[in-house]
Amino acid sequence: MLSFVITALVIALIAAILGFTGIAKGLAAIAKFVFYIFIVIFLITLIIGLVNGF
Repeated sequence: MLSFVITALVIALIAAILGFTGIAKGLAAIAKFVFYIFIVIFLITLIIGLVNGF
């Protein structure tokens, strides 16, 4: 999931450099949303791991 975020950000940066601001803005929003989902899932699994004692 994190690789998707990095890929979307790279494509958004390339689109922004080339002047496709609409595409860049959309990809950046998608990347931000997926990154936050990744952080939430990471924290949930971390808490579950701490409760179970690894």
